[in-house]
Amino acid sequence: MAEDHTGHAPCHRERTVGGTTVVELHGEIDILTAPAVTARLDALTAGPHPDLVLDLRPVTFIDCTGVGLLCRARNRTMTRDGRLRLVTDSACFRRILRGTLLSGVFEVYGHLSEALGGRTEGAALPT
Repeated sequence: MAEDHTGHAPCHRERTVGGTTVVELHGEIDILTAPAVTARLDALTAGPHPDLVLDLRPVTFIDCTGVGLLCRARNRTMTRDGRLRLVTDSACFRRILRGTLLSGVFEVYGHLSEALGGRTEGAALPT
């Protein structure tokens, strides 16, 4: 019996606001989608001083693999003297961060404008 993994296709959009790259992730971030998401975040955190905002509001599910890739992106960003912010309005995701003792590790905001310090203009980039 074949399994349907169409709900697992990673989807994201990117744009630049000021000097910050905003990555809006959609759908499920799990063991099936993590390789593609990790590859993109690795590319975005490869240079010096990466400045990223990951908008997780459209994410419908995240498992421990997804949390792990967020930790990887954070560590790569910090190693390169950069900054990573998360945007989420999910109480469930915030509970996951608290339960894993990661709530104090990430900068977490409820609104994109807060994470960007009021800047919201920017052109869309190809994904």
